[in-house]
Amino acid sequence: MEPMLEATGLTKTYGQTRALDDLDLTVAGGQVFALLGPNGAGKTTLVRTIATLARLEKGTLRVAGHDVRTEGAQVRRAIGLAGQFAAVEPALTGRENLQMVARLFGHTRRGARDASDRVLEQLGLTDAGSRPVRTYSGGMRRRLDLGASLVGAPRLLLLDEPTTGLDPRSRTELWAALEDLVAQGTDVVLTTQYLDEADRLADQIGIIDHGRLVAVGTANELKSRAGQDVLDVRLADSADLDRAAGLLGGEPTIDRADRRLTAPLTGGATEMLHRAGALTEAGIAIADVALRRPTLDDVFLSLTGRPTDDTDDTDDTGTLEESA
Repeated sequence: MEPMLEATGLTKTYGQTRALDDLDLTVAGGQVFALLGPNGAGKTTLVRTIATLARLEKGTLRVAGHDVRTEGAQVRRAIGLAGQFAAVEPALTGRENLQMVARLFGHTRRGARDASDRVLEQLGLTDAGSRPVRTYSGGMRRRLDLGASLVGAPRLLLLDEPTTGLDPRSRTELWAALEDLVAQGTDVVLTTQYLDEADRLADQIGIIDHGRLVAVGTANELKSRAGQDVLDVRLADSADLDRAAGLLGGEPTIDRADRRLTAPLTGGATEMLHRAGALTEAGIAIADVALRRPTLDDVFLSLTGRPTDDTDDTDDTGTLEESA
């Protein structure tokens, strides 16, 4: 089967910054592929390049079998795209929004009505389809925005941080809608900073940092690269963090905002009790202590040396809505 997405040597610069730095990536069809990375890592630039919104300086990129340089129109017909913010008209109803977009895709009036009804049903918005969008919740608006990218029946759906700004309930509702779409055969590439989102939705995960792909695999494969068990200690007093880190040894990660230390373990519960006991004996008050399996957060820290919400001066300070 031909890959849905095939990139070789992608390079894109903004001033002195290499947003994409000789990046290689292959994504098979029939799956959800999540692209993770800190702010400024190059995620949005890659999505904009796939969507033909940004021009490559070097490298080759094929989407659904079409070259983005020479077959841009075919690429655009094969994809649907939803950016970081809902781009729907609040004065129109949900159905009118979708019909307007369907007409822009070239549907007849009858075809636009049929496509809109199909998408409303797919996303669980049929009952709300006749209501003005200004009456929708944030989660409903995001689902409708997702629907606008589906009326053209794309082979590949590109989602750039689709749940940014949503409350937990709205995020869960959007996840359920995406899972239904995938079950019906839609391929998805999404960028996200929510590691639980990738853990739940993605068949394969790629981690990008400074414009380069540093790891690809399933969630379990990536977690195995972060080591085995992790000691998680939250202190009662943040003033004790540095002293506690020295007592734990092994260069633990320090989260000062949460008064938390994390460190890899090789000896399981016995080692956890020994290390926690050393802190107690030193007069350091522990608010909470736990032994857990590695998470995708640990993968990030081990592969990039920084959490996903770190920022730097790269290209991804913009959004998909900006011009290329």
